[in-house]
Amino acid sequence: MIRKCPRAFLLLGAVLVPVLLLVPGTSRADNDGTVRFLTAVPVPGSDANTTGGNMYVFDISWVDPKTHRYYLADRSNAAVDVVDTERGVFVKRISGGFKGFTGDNSTSGPNGVVVAFPWLFVTDAASRVVSIDLRTDKVADEATTNAGDDLRSDELAYDPEDGLLLVVNNADTPPFATLVQVDQNTGQLTVGQHIPFPEATNGAEQPVWDRRSGRFYLSIPEVNGPGDGSGPHGAVARINPATGEVEAEFPVDFCQPAGLALGPHQDLLLGCSTVFDTAGHAWSAKDSKTAAPQHVVMDADTGNITAHVAGLGGSDEVVFNPGDRRYYAASRVDPVGPVLGVIDADREVLSQLVPTLNVPAVQGVHPSGSSHSVAVDPDDNRVFVPLPANNVFPNCLTGCVAVYGTSGDH
Repeated sequence: MIRKCPRAFLLLGAVLVPVLLLVPGTSRADNDGTVRFLTAVPVPGSDANTTGGNMYVFDISWVDPKTHRYYLADRSNAAVDVVDTERGVFVKRISGGFKGFTGDNSTSGPNGVVVAFPWLFVTDAASRVVSIDLRTDKVADEATTNAGDDLRSDELAYDPEDGLLLVVNNADTPPFATLVQVDQNTGQLTVGQHIPFPEATNGAEQPVWDRRSGRFYLSIPEVNGPGDGSGPHGAVARINPATGEVEAEFPVDFCQPAGLALGPHQDLLLGCSTVFDTAGHAWSAKDSKTAAPQHVVMDADTGNITAHVAGLGGSDEVVFNPGDRRYYAASRVDPVGPVLGVIDADREVLSQLVPTLNVPAVQGVHPSGSSHSVAVDPDDNRVFVPLPANNVFPNCLTGCVAVYGTSGDH
């Protein structure tokens, strides 16, 4: 998702707290509303793996609550991994001719995943988007959003009422989105209108579809900034799928929105990818000012900021869970990350920070990996966070999907 790479984390500092969650006595979580690590589903390596045999690099994840299946864009293994969310087991791996990890996220894939059963929509490098029939796991059709471009198509959202995908090319300069018509009977894809964002200077990120307004919303991390991830001004674009028009760009300051989730009150949670300091500048560990991490809640109709959720920043993907009326945010960046942030969507306050894990690169062995992806099954409120290969979490030596929740067996 994010174009700019975060600093590498020392493995020792990243893993001390998760160990505390795995000690005896936490094998059964009390149902007191506290989110805890429950288990980890191992992700096996494959012959297509490009990162030393294990999973280190991945992107967007998605849960289809109707079939209780979790889907993960696994770049390391050049496939989409599938997990049964009820049983907590790895089910299968779907190949679609994906690029895999090339050493550069901008030319790698798969990237974005969205399910509207029986169709799985996946984006890939070389501006590719595919529809896969989940009844056969075969590619039904593929299209390109920018012919001749080696850069990736990234995140996407689906409008089921009109059969439209909004596919984002975030690595291009400037970034743009494309409307892609889906034949809901055959999975055929027809590329439509391009929507440019000339003022976006650090990509374009997570889109969401709002059924009530019939509009797409898209996070724009940096507007008219220096392009290095330090600009203090971001925006959320509201897009009319019928016309391809950007009807409005709602501004936000001291937040570069990457993650975007539609909440319970016709509001949007903006997952701020950059942490700013108290002087309004991009924060770093060498900063003389105190960090001021935050996420932001925005009224989707007016663009008004309704809440600043203090204590959480540096997130990539965020999601709203109607099952427990909480937002979940995957934060991988200093000073709070790597954590799973839990936000009460009704009170619009941070409830909890739960440790996850980042892994630094080992030169000549494997690239770095970070916890920046999250999805939820609303039926049982299980939260799924993919983790790079490590020896801290159980069942994760080859990479895994960590499962969090408020009750259940370890």
